[in-house]
Amino acid sequence: MKKQMLIWIFSAAIFIFGTQVVYAADEPAKFTWHGYISQGITQSVDSNFITSDNDITGELTELGINGHYRLTNNLSVAGQVVYLDGGNRFEQGARVDYLFLDWSINDIWGWQGQVHLGRFKNRHWLYSVTRDVPQTRDTAVLPQSVYFDSFRDVALGSDGIQTSFKRYSNDNIWEVNWSYGSSDINEAQKNFLLGNIASGEIEQDFVHQFSVFWQPSTMAWKLGLSWLESDFTYQASVMDNRFDGEANIRRFMFSAQYFSENWQLSSEILRELQNSQGLFAPNFRERRTAEGGFVQFRYLFNSKVSGLVSYDTYVNNVSDPDGKQLEQSSFGQIPAYFGYVDTIAVGARWDFAPGWRIQAEHHWVEGATRAVSLLDPNIKDRSDKYWRMWSVQLMYWF
Repeated sequence: MKKQMLIWIFSAAIFIFGTQVVYAADEPAKFTWHGYISQGITQSVDSNFITSDNDITGELTELGINGHYRLTNNLSVAGQVVYLDGGNRFEQGARVDYLFLDWSINDIWGWQGQVHLGRFKNRHWLYSVTRDVPQTRDTAVLPQSVYFDSFRDVALGSDGIQTSFKRYSNDNIWEVNWSYGSSDINEAQKNFLLGNIASGEIEQDFVHQFSVFWQPSTMAWKLGLSWLESDFTYQASVMDNRFDGEANIRRFMFSAQYFSENWQLSSEILRELQNSQGLFAPNFRERRTAEGGFVQFRYLFNSKVSGLVSYDTYVNNVSDPDGKQLEQSSFGQIPAYFGYVDTIAVGARWDFAPGWRIQAEHHWVEGATRAVSLLDPNIKDRSDKYWRMWSVQLMYWF
């Protein structure tokens, strides 16, 4: 927390100082802002992933204001404040998605660079930099193998530093990104990781990421590789059902996109290594490897209407792909289908007026490893093996 407070104070100080520099130089400040309003209806049937008790609800609300303030020609501040209600997927309420100092570097040996200091946005995955804005997402619920909604706030960005460098040539476009920081873990995320009986404090010590993307000059293709490593620490309270512990996560991912005049194809494949100790018992040790990914096809019927179909899969432990060992080790308390998840989704959207869109989608799911916490004491009642979810969303942006 102290580190994050220092980052916020430093960003605010730069903002104030930069403003004074702008006015002292008698240059007009340039401020731009945008916003969006999105409301929908949704239902998860036979699962508590979004709604409970098979209810049809309006828990699909997104409101956001973002702004960009230019201090000098190569120095600016960008930020976004949002209000979210996504049902059971993440914590309801307002939050600052990002607020960072943006320093643009025009030329370093032919590379164009940017440095972000503060609460920056994750640039390392195909949709990580756009998942916070409804009109830039292909679906309201992104493929959960990669874009796990229960950790939306942690994965969206971090408090720290991020650099991005691009190089344009006659034949190729290269992009190299690096970042280091950490994020707060809220109560809902702690409960998902350790169960709602955990009364201590959990912190993300750091998250270190690197990615590289390549495109031909035609920009028809985009290929990328990314790496992530993160450490978490749990400090148990005096009266706690959990123990002091720590966990390490490493993620390796391959990303690919193809753009045609009338259709787009996207895919990401990940391998995630998880190593934890303590937490559930003083001598508890667990090493496991998860794998997953998605492939998504979008067809543009015209400039206003498009359709989508996707397949998404995730296995919680590659040594137990059908979840049978998970069920045995929990003495039957956790059904085997909580060890994996496979999802087929279809969707459509219509931009019926400038700044207006209506979007609909339906997901058919087998398995539930991403649906609810595996430590929920009533996990059998939280999801069936086969379930589905759908939504219809109206959005306006300006």
